[in-house]
Formats: sequence, C-alpha cells, structure tokens
Amino acid sequence: MRRILALLLCLGGSTLVTAQTTATLTVKVTDPQGQAVDGAAVTLANPVTGLNRVLVTDAGGLATFTNFPFHNYDVSVEKAGFTPEKRTAAMRSNVPVTLDVQMKLEDHVISVDVSAAATGVLVDPDSTGTHTELNQGSIGKMPTAPGARGIEGVMLTMPGFAANANGAIHPRGAHNQMTFVVDGMPISDQLTGAFANAVDPTVVESLELYTGNVPVEFGNKVSGVAVVTTQSGLNSGKKFAGSAAVSAAEFDMLSAVAQVAGGTGKFGYFASMNAMKSNRYLDQVSIDNLHNGGNSERAFTRLDYQATPVDILRLSVMAGRSEFQLANLRSQQASGQRQRQELNDISVSTSWLRTMGAKATMEVNTSFRNAFAELFSSAGDTPVSASQSRRLTTWNLGGRSSLFTGRHNVRAGVDYQRFPLREHFNFAITDAGFNRPGAGDFIETLLPYDLTRGGGWFRFSGARAGQMASAFVQDQIRMGRFQLYLGLRFDNYRFLVNGSQFQPRVGVSYHIKETGTVLRASYNRTYQTPPNENLLLASSPDAAMLAPASVREQLGEGFAHIRPERQNVYELGVQQAVGRAVSLTASYYHKQSDDLQDNDNFLNTGIIFPTSLAKSRVNGAEGRVMLWPGRRFSASVAGTHYHVIVTPPFTGGLFLGSAAVDALSAGPFVIDHDQKLGLSSNVVYNVTKSVWTSLTVRHDSGLVSNPSDPAEVRVDPDYADLLPYVNLESDPPRVRPRTVTDVVVGYTRTKDGEKRWEAVAQVSNLFDRTALYNFQSIFVGTRLVSPRAASVRLKWFF
Repeated sequence: MRRILALLLCLGGSTLVTAQTTATLTVKVTDPQGQAVDGAAVTLANPVTGLNRVLVTDAGGLATFTNFPFHNYDVSVEKAGFTPEKRTAAMRSNVPVTLDVQMKLEDHVISVDVSAAATGVLVDPDSTGTHTELNQGSIGKMPTAPGARGIEGVMLTMPGFAANANGAIHPRGAHNQMTFVVDGMPISDQLTGAFANAVDPTVVESLELYTGNVPVEFGNKVSGVAVVTTQSGLNSGKKFAGSAAVSAAEFDMLSAVAQVAGGTGKFGYFASMNAMKSNRYLDQVSIDNLHNGGNSERAFTRLDYQATPVDILRLSVMAGRSEFQLANLRSQQASGQRQRQELNDISVSTSWLRTMGAKATMEVNTSFRNAFAELFSSAGDTPVSASQSRRLTTWNLGGRSSLFTGRHNVRAGVDYQRFPLREHFNFAITDAGFNRPGAGDFIETLLPYDLTRGGGWFRFSGARAGQMASAFVQDQIRMGRFQLYLGLRFDNYRFLVNGSQFQPRVGVSYHIKETGTVLRASYNRTYQTPPNENLLLASSPDAAMLAPASVREQLGEGFAHIRPERQNVYELGVQQAVGRAVSLTASYYHKQSDDLQDNDNFLNTGIIFPTSLAKSRVNGAEGRVMLWPGRRFSASVAGTHYHVIVTPPFTGGLFLGSAAVDALSAGPFVIDHDQKLGLSSNVVYNVTKSVWTSLTVRHDSGLVSNPSDPAEVRVDPDYADLLPYVNLESDPPRVRPRTVTDVVVGYTRTKDGEKRWEAVAQVSNLFDRTALYNFQSIFVGTRLVSPRAASVRLKWFF
C-alpha cells in the first residue's frame, strides 16, 4: 500500500490527458410566465440501464447532469403547485445539451400523457449494433463473488460471454481480445486476477459494453469494448461525503473500502481505497484448495474542474498491487512447491474538453500506464520450476473533434500509441517423469533444460518497443426512421511484424414506432493486435525450438511471428418493447478471422504466452429479456450461444510437454472457449424502501476440455477425483454443465432522505455445486468453480 500511495503522490501533478466519452445535460425549468423555478426536483432516469439521478434546480432554474453515458433518458420535473412534467432526452454526443421545461400550474391541467416517454427508453432506435449498459444502481445490488477483484462478474450478466476461471471472460467466441476504456483511457491488458489488477467495481458509475458494430473510435482489441465511467463529485450537491465498508467471508476473506467525494459547480473530487485478503485468492486447481492465499490493494482518484464555461479538465490516477500464492496440485503440495506471483500497476490520465459553440467540441488526449508482473520460484517446484519478471508500458496520445448538426453526428480523431516491453523468463524441468526419453510425448529439444538429466536452465531476456498510429472518422446520420452509421478506421502497426489496414464499419437501424420495434444490421472489419504480455518470448526462435516436432514441421523447422488478427464481422439484430414493462433484444453474428489471437497458459501458473491459429470461424446468437426495469420487482435473462472452429498451425506460445498439441495441429478443431449455451438471470425485489434482495442464476453448458485419456486420468492422483465433472467421451470433450445460484439480502437505513448505514448478507454458490471451468486445457489449464461461501458486508455513509 505504501508503494501505491507513493506513486499517487508522485504522479498526482501529471498533465496527461484522455478523452471525454460522457454526456452533459442542463435542464432549465421555468413557470408559465417564463420565470426561473427554484427548488424543482429534476430526475434523469433510464430504467433499462439502472441510471437514476435527482438534482434540485438553483435560483436560475438550472440543474446540470454530467458524467453519464450516451443513451435515451426520461427527464421528469416536479415542484409543489405545478403539474409534473416529463420529457425524453436523446444524448448522442459530448456536445452539451440544454432542455427547456416550462411547467404548468396544477389548476390548469387535468392529466398528463407520459406513455411516449416511458416507452422511448425501452428501445434504442439510434443504436446500430449490440450495446448493453449498466449503472451503479444496478451493479450495487448484484451478487458478486466474495473477494471479487473486477467488474468481469458484472459483465457476465450481459449477453455474449462465456465464463472462465479467475474472472476471465470470452466475448463472442474470442479468448479475450477486450479493451477497457476507463474515463477515456484505453487499456488492452488482460485484466483478470491471474494476469493483472482488474478495474475496481466500487469506483464504477456506469459500464457500457459494445460487442456488435463497435464504433471506429475503438481499436486494438475489439471483440468486446467496455467503456467504464468512474464516479465524480462534480455537481454532486455536496462539498464532502463518503462511505466506509468492511466485508468478511469464508476462506478467511476480509476486505475494506473507503471512499470520499464532493464538489461544487466548478470542482469535483472522488477517491477510493480498497484492500482485500483471502485464502482462496484464485480459482483452485484441485478440490482441496491448496496454497491459494493472496492479498490486493487498489487506489483511485478523480478530479474534475470546470475551468471556464466551455472548458472541462479532468485528472484520474489508478493504481493496484496484488501478491498471491499459485494454487497447487496435490503432488506439488507434497513436493513443497510454494510459487507466488506479484502484480503492480499505475495509470494516469487527464482530459481537456472544449465546447466550441452549440454544436461542436474538441478534445486533446494522452494517457500512461505501467504494469509489472513477477513470478517467484521455490525449492520444491514440480514438474517445472519457473521465474519471471516483465514490464509493459503503454503511452497514448490523441485528439478528437465532434460536430452535431442537423441529421449528422460526426466524430473524427487520431491516436498514437507506443508500448515498450521488457521480459525475463527462466524455467527448468525438475521431475524425471516429465518429458521422459522414450515416451510418446518426448520432446528432444527440452532435454538441455532437464535438471534431473544433467541439463541447465532455459533463460530468456528481451526488450523491444512497438507503436501504432491510427485515424478514424464516423458519421451517425438520422434519416427519418432510419439511423445510418458510417465509419472508417486506419491502423498502422509497427512491432515484431509490420502491418496496416483500413477498417470500414457500417450499420443501419430502422425504427417501427407503432410496434416499438428496432431492426439492425452491421458489418465490421477489425484489426486486432497480439497480446503484449510475454509476446517477445512467445514470438522468439528460442520458444519455437521447444515446441513439439509436429508443430515445427508445419513451420518448416523455423518460426513465425504472431501477426495481428484480421476479422470480418456480420450482425443482424432486433429490439422490441412490449408495453411499458418488457424489453427484448436478440442478435445473430458471424465472424471470420485470419491469425486468431489466443493464449497458452504455462502449467496452471497463470503465466500466459500469446499464440495464434491460422483461421477461425464463429457463428453465434444471443438475446436478453428485461422485465419491469426500474420497478419494485425487476428481472433480466441473458442467453448466449456460439460455435468456434479454428484451423492450425499454431504460431507462438510455449507448449511444454503438451501432448494435445499434436492432435490439435492435425486439422480444424473446436477450441476450448466454445460453448453451446450460457444463461444468466438476475432478479431484484425491493421488499420495502429499506429491504431488498437479489438472486442470480447462471447456467453454463460447458467449455471444451483437453482430449485426455480417461484411463490415464483415473490413475492420476492429481486429477482422478475430477473425472465426474468432465465428459471425456464426448466429441469434443467438455466439462460438464453447471448451474450456480447466488443470493443476497440487503438493508439500508436512511434518515431525512440520506443513507446512514447498510448491511448486506450473501451466499455464493448456494447449493454448493462442484464444477469445473476447464480441464487440462493447453490454453488455460484446470480450474474449479468456487464452492459455497457466505459473506457479510457493513457500510457506513457520512
């Protein structure tokens, strides 16, 4: 924690900049004579996303909402002596919008028809692709796993994802290939517990997810783009407020969170500190949960400043640290293996947004992120001992301009990214039974690194810097009932390989107002760069020589660098409102890729090595139903299906003794993140104004496992008791289906309309289902779903 505080202090005065991706709405309230109405309650709400904010107009009759995502919103105004007014506000750009509301005296109006406004937010006629959004109000009532370290669990309630171990998620058939945009700063690191410190869900104000027709503003890794807007104290109405929370759960989990926020009309601040420890830090590799403790600390600060009526400045600083043991198999525990890993990161961003008249804005943006990872070996390591030290630095520089005029909403920009890498990795074989000469899976080139047969250590060190320059332009055109999206992006990538590509992305939607229906279609061309984690080693001749002979033969006994993935994506979709209570969304998509990006997990350690396969084909369908959003009782159900076929050969990776690589190199196969069906449902019931309960049920039909021989597994003491949870006889083999239920009950104490304290009790995996995420996968290893765990949280507000 001291290291995090030091970094925050050192970088707090930095002048780095990043983009604004939120809307600003000023509501001006007047009476029938046009005079300002002071003290009117103005509510901005979207029941589908969960956003609900209330402000009171000032002496000038103004209420200004900032820091909320682009969407359609209900705006309601209430004041004693006047009839309530309702409007719909379509927020589509960062150009500030003013909404004039003239109130009528109560005696002059008999009734108010608000049905159009209420129906308008159940569908999004301006969206031409799959776009899902959640806000803090909804996120705060979702059951989350004890000690959850990131927002990935929240994203699993959205359609399009398959769940994997340690918070990893597969968006639409991809291994990861996601970008998180935090207050405008793009982060393409793999943000899961084993690889990096994830985004703290307690600092999130809103979460937008793009999986279909991804805007051309986003590049690099775009199988899914999560736009995270953090909390702000600007225009909060309070100069100082905050909260403190403590949590406890089984597996000796303890956590604490402290947050403060406040501000005025010109200045706002928000800060958060979070610390957690657990004896089940990562998902375990055996039922016994051996050697699996860890702790993490995170800090976040955001400052907003309205320098002039047309200039807004923002500074954000985010830092994290985690240190944890690597979970052991029984044989490793008996041998005395005590490997551990440490992750550290620091990110800084600020932004400057200038409003240029009533229809245009200009932005200047840069950001900086430094991420460190270290693996520490131990004396009892088996079957392989390994150590690692790596650093990934990312610099971003760019600019944006937006113009909102008539039927056009134009946005254009340029970006430059530089990413220096440094890698050190060592390993040696310590088990004489591993890679035994004469065995069918013996790899001769591993023999020099077998300590049991007189070999030495494999050692790799490398440092390189890559860069990418990008430019984009897009126009959203409203043409009656049609919404047309036209976008073009160009990326120029220079690193271990050089390449460039133009990426047209187009979409169209058609709004049938009479039936509350929106029809959508889109085409995207994308250019996804390789993961930078351990890319130097994975793309080196050193690693290529360690691959099985069959893989080397396909590459002509040479090696090939991992190239960016080129992908064509087609999507058809429909959204339907049923009255004022139900919203349905469905989509079908097809993806074709060259040089599919993936990862190879190094022997259950959590150390990953990038790899790619020659081609892939994905067909998928997904849907979401929302019932009575924003009501006392609300529910949502999301369903996901996709099928992924990939074609070798492999490029990159570090496959040590993985016999399955031989079989998978022979021809097209179903990759391990293929899943027939994933269902996620969430039900929230507000029993009273103070008592609420929430239930989440998730069903997964099962990911593809390693094609292991059941007879060999049956006699392996590390894996034999996992056989009932994997079907090795199916084609392809899969882990068996699982259904996991989480339930939470909360009580919030209020006084004079202000929250005072809150108590929450939760049970995760209510029925204690034993299940696997994966089994002996060459890509992700073996991991188990968390067993039942009860937790409690107490939170105080001040």
